[in-house]
Amino acid sequence: MDELRTFFSSHEDVTQLILYAVVITSLWFSEMLISGYGLKNKWKHTAVNSLFIFTALPIQLFLTGFIVYVSVWTNVHHWGLINFIPYHHNAWVYYITLFILLDFCEYVYHVVMHKIDTLWKFHLVHHSDLHVDVSTTVREHPGETCVRTCCLMLWTFLLGPAIGVLILRQTFQTISNISAHTEFRLSNRTNKILGFIFITPNLHHVHHHHELPYTDCNYGDVLSIWDRLFGTYTELERDKTVFGIDTHMDEKINGKFLNVIKVPFQKLERKKNHFDI
Repeated sequence: MDELRTFFSSHEDVTQLILYAVVITSLWFSEMLISGYGLKNKWKHTAVNSLFIFTALPIQLFLTGFIVYVSVWTNVHHWGLINFIPYHHNAWVYYITLFILLDFCEYVYHVVMHKIDTLWKFHLVHHSDLHVDVSTTVREHPGETCVRTCCLMLWTFLLGPAIGVLILRQTFQTISNISAHTEFRLSNRTNKILGFIFITPNLHHVHHHHELPYTDCNYGDVLSIWDRLFGTYTELERDKTVFGIDTHMDEKINGKFLNVIKVPFQKLERKKNHFDI
């Protein structure tokens, strides 16, 4: 047991991958048993999304080394915003403050990915999935993987979190992101309670609706408080939610890995706001 504990504490990247694999696999089988999508369709859909793991994982693992280096450097040199927070030497203040700040940074990152055309070309690959389920979590263009991990490197430099904070944050983020993409929806009452603070599947499904203004709402990563504070929070009933992105609804393109990979390098057609008068 001690040997296992020592191994996992010194191989955080492996620990996160194992956690990720266990959670996503468990939910995938749960969806298969409960969903009416059909095993054949589900497997075909998952096969396409799973290929993104092989493009994202090498980038993720390579850049994670730099994130760890930046974290160590900031802590050795007492660099980062956290050092200006009162009582930051208290463990509770330190961890909670950095968790909230990192979550806010991820909210900012997500908004920027939607608002800048060059970045949106890569992010829309994730949104182009016409059937959102747990496998959609890994549907990320390698270009976005690079941008996302580089942004985390920047947040680490600006805030100065220790490795322990990053591990804790990544654990919560992993569970939150996977659960938010599942086919399962919470009851309205449960969603109201949990959704007051956290991003739920109900709220994130709205973000995957194919039309504006819903696509540009519910940007939150783990916490929903930023959407409430900055006016990007909204709700939409399940029977009114249509997954995808209105400029890329062709299943022949979205259902083939090589076609999807090419999307960011094609001429961009901005999202259509069907709510304009």
